[in-house]
Amino acid sequence: MHAVLDTFLDAGGIDEFQADFAKEMICGTARIGGILVGVIANSRGMSKGKPGTPPRFGGIVYTESAEKTAYFIENCDRHQTPLLFVQDVSGFMVGAEAEHSGIIRAGARFVEAMATAKVPKIVLTVNHASGAGYYAMAGQGFDPDFIFTLPTGRMGVMEGDSAVQAIFGTQLDKLKKEGKEPDEALLAEMQKVRETYDRELDAKHAAARGLVDAIVTPENLRESLMLALQTCLNTSKPHIGAFVLE
Repeated sequence: MHAVLDTFLDAGGIDEFQADFAKEMICGTARIGGILVGVIANSRGMSKGKPGTPPRFGGIVYTESAEKTAYFIENCDRHQTPLLFVQDVSGFMVGAEAEHSGIIRAGARFVEAMATAKVPKIVLTVNHASGAGYYAMAGQGFDPDFIFTLPTGRMGVMEGDSAVQAIFGTQLDKLKKEGKEPDEALLAEMQKVRETYDRELDAKHAAARGLVDAIVTPENLRESLMLALQTCLNTSKPHIGAFVLE
């Protein structure tokens, strides 16, 4: 993700906030075309957790990364610094351990900070954006000022395989316990669900329905972000609404 950010940020890159803490979430200030912006980006890959704890998976929002991001958003809002959310997120961490660590409270603070911030919000999807993590990262339902995606962007509730497991998991487990295999009709139904979810994750599907303002190619990304920032900073309205860029 740092390499991706370097392709459109001004020289000097990002001045990262708490760089050694909750590395799965990158927060920091940078400039795009000379305009100061607060950058919030998901970082894929794996990083070490606390001593005695398992490693952390990038693209997942943990308790610490949610708290870190909420504080950063609130700080940017106080200083009237516009926000750029760079999405590559699969959701919030789940499970008993995550709940004991306070993920529900921290996640709620993250979403509240994002939703109540009065500064302009621009969204860029570079890869995957799904689940509650998509909404926390200024998803479409929270009316960010501009939503861009690269052609590689995929946004939706979940991937096709995950949807199949969610819908048919209980049925498949029952068949497995009985020593049976899914019949052709069930396999065909599963494949139909998988194909539907995978097709609707595509950036073109979202763009055709106005869920994103534009699909931008890498060579046009920096100019598109500069235009969006200049537009946001030259209006007194808190949210601009839907734009279609030709």
